[in-house]
Amino acid sequence: MLWPGTLIGAGAGFAIASIPGAMLGALLGQALDRRLHLQSWAHLREKLGGRPVLRNDELLFVLLGRLAKCDGRVVDGHIQQARQEMRSLEMNESAQRRAIAAFNRGKSGNDPLRGYLRRLGHQPHAAEGVLRACWRMVWADGRAGQQERELIAQWGKWLGWSTRQILALAQDYEPQKRPEVNRVTSYQDALRLLGVSATSEPAQIKRAYRRLLSRHHPDKIAGSGATASQVREATEKTRELHNAYALIRQRRDFR
Repeated sequence: MLWPGTLIGAGAGFAIASIPGAMLGALLGQALDRRLHLQSWAHLREKLGGRPVLRNDELLFVLLGRLAKCDGRVVDGHIQQARQEMRSLEMNESAQRRAIAAFNRGKSGNDPLRGYLRRLGHQPHAAEGVLRACWRMVWADGRAGQQERELIAQWGKWLGWSTRQILALAQDYEPQKRPEVNRVTSYQDALRLLGVSATSEPAQIKRAYRRLLSRHHPDKIAGSGATASQVREATEKTRELHNAYALIRQRRDFR
């Protein structure tokens, strides 16, 4: 790991007073690294530019925000998925505020992420959790675009994962193809799936959607010891709920 303050201090000290100066400069630089939590040159650049260094939980939501905005528009499914991730992590109110700020920060796409992800790669369990959350976000709007897949593939490589491992993980969340009769194809299908009527108020429709989304979410199914096949079925059900809600919103013209 590169400690920028330590290296700068050692270099400056050596230039001024040879080896004794390098030793003293390194000690002073190390103290600066610890005080400012500098772990890389990227961290130093962010400090100098006024951008706060990302914590691991914030990094996750920066990634999710980047994926949500990847196709140009953040939809309700993305927002609901981000909230579900917060609930899964049992975040308190302060942590949720940080997560929301990180999600919005991620939408800009301005953060250099390689250094963060390479460091996270030394924590295998955390790295896998991040990749799983990314695949869940990709499918939050019911489809996975090529650009989203390429982003996750790149992030996975920075985490130290092989392409085969990344794709194998994706299969836990990719919906299985089913006959068209099982899909939401009409406004009436959408109403029936959410258990509402054409005269239901928007607030009632939103509550029904969120209740069903929570009940059938892949995370909840996986937490109960379900098989990979059951997780995929839950992912497909979630996708259908997203599509049904999007169709009703479009027809009824509400947000």
